[in-house]
Amino acid sequence: MLLDLQAGIIYGPVRSRRLGRSLGINILPAGRKVCSFDCLYCQYGFSQGKTREEAGKQGNVLPTVSEVLGAVERAVINLSPPAAYLTFSGNGEATLHPGFKEIVLGLREIRDRLCAGSKTAILSNSTTVNDPFIREALALLDVRIMKSDAGTEEMFAHYNRPAKGITLEDTVAGLAVLKNVTIQSLFTKGAEGNFTPEHLSAWVEQIKKISPLFVQLYTLDRESPTGSLIPAAKSELLHIQSLLEKENIASGVFG
Repeated sequence: MLLDLQAGIIYGPVRSRRLGRSLGINILPAGRKVCSFDCLYCQYGFSQGKTREEAGKQGNVLPTVSEVLGAVERAVINLSPPAAYLTFSGNGEATLHPGFKEIVLGLREIRDRLCAGSKTAILSNSTTVNDPFIREALALLDVRIMKSDAGTEEMFAHYNRPAKGITLEDTVAGLAVLKNVTIQSLFTKGAEGNFTPEHLSAWVEQIKKISPLFVQLYTLDRESPTGSLIPAAKSELLHIQSLLEKENIASGVFG
């Protein structure tokens, strides 16, 4: 069963398997998914917009910078104890919001003033890292959890289904420039999955180019939108971890 899309800016705190107690911040339209990926496995289903230009079209209404920061401040003031993380996530790819950097700067100010012990974070699909302006904003966050599921352009196009013009090569190059990133990778089996020996080898080569701080390995914990994917077993995720260990890349299995 798919998850319901977020109906507002703030949700949670949620108990994240990657971040612990996390206050979610959705800066995309309420009840609509806007994402530059249309991953076969996405827990929110498929996108109603895939580009920055589409983010404010097709009935999508983006919250303003002031609306976002006001909602965050109210949530933080009323939250006790403070959340471990203030996390950009929600209904798609947060960096598509045209005011993303301004929101990041405002979030840091609120954190420093009201909950200095909390860290700022993002769960991103990595598709905007070639934009220097976006990289500057991402670098201001404490934790950058960036997606990388594919080892070849063919798998990237099939599994992640990016917006037109987005390539694996450019995305990996942008991640390598960004530095100090945590990579999240979701592996599945089945006719449309990415868990095959040939693909795993190619994926490891892409991860080596990125040189991340850490790789988070996980699989489906609910039905995929297409119904064509099968979760990988924990033993299979541990096998992927062993491939990374051979390259001295730190990783962990989640789920």
